[in-house]
Amino acid sequence: DQCGTLGSGNHFLEVQVVDRILDAGAAGVMGLREGQVTVLIHSGSRGLGYQVCDDYLDVFKGAPQKYGFTLPDRQLACAPIRSPEGQAYLGAMRAAANFAWCNRQLLTHQAREVCARIFGKPWEELGMDLIYDVAHNIAKLESHDVGGGEIRQVCVHRKGATRAFPPGHPEIPEAYRDRGRNGGIGQPVIVPGSMGTASWVLTGLPGSMDLSFGSCCHGAGRLMSRTAAVRLAANRRIDKELDAIGIIARARGHKGLAEEQPAAYKDVDAVTEVVERAGLARRVARLRPVGVIKG
Repeated sequence: DQCGTLGSGNHFLEVQVVDRILDAGAAGVMGLREGQVTVLIHSGSRGLGYQVCDDYLDVFKGAPQKYGFTLPDRQLACAPIRSPEGQAYLGAMRAAANFAWCNRQLLTHQAREVCARIFGKPWEELGMDLIYDVAHNIAKLESHDVGGGEIRQVCVHRKGATRAFPPGHPEIPEAYRDRGRNGGIGQPVIVPGSMGTASWVLTGLPGSMDLSFGSCCHGAGRLMSRTAAVRLAANRRIDKELDAIGIIARARGHKGLAEEQPAAYKDVDAVTEVVERAGLARRVARLRPVGVIKG
């Protein structure tokens, strides 16, 4: 009964407007233009993913003694990747990731249905084509240069990170991989900010392969804990504050909006500028929220 639902925390559906284009060529390939309305969805494997994590934290407790290694922190639960425990976890994690893909497909379908009903046109005529869907907080087996030109298969853990493969990488769709004499644009990289500021669409750069196993940040990042954010929101109406700046926000309760208030997050414009200067991904389009749904 959770498939097709957002979930709580920082999961969201936002209606946004493209308010700035920095790379017109890449934006054109993705079908983005200034003034265009978009829908951005952040949701995952819901309770299934949580249960997989909870179950395998317990399974991994005995791994250090069984396989003869030590951990600096008990929260760094793990097992050798080729062990029975490691292989079982990879299978369960992949199943949860597949659930998450289906979940986002259903959410996308629902968003398209609503827009089609409101505007009286099929979603295809409204141009509601998928630009990209990618998982973060996941471990994937990938081939990378580990130094000196040596290519090895490694398990890349992207916790709090998202993939940022450059043009020409074989694992990204052809439309973004190779396009004309100038090559492709690279993988679309989605970096949400906050429900009161903006989000960015970037594209992966070659530097990400040298510096971060083809990865960059998956969001602006929090400035304060959820507990601190709730304290900061005491006696305030976050929904009214957002409404005053032209953003309609809806959530199940005040606490969710308090935890996710704009002040709880870093400046996404500054964060993505640093990402670009570091050579991880190039900024393409800035998306400003006008409507927000929190799970």
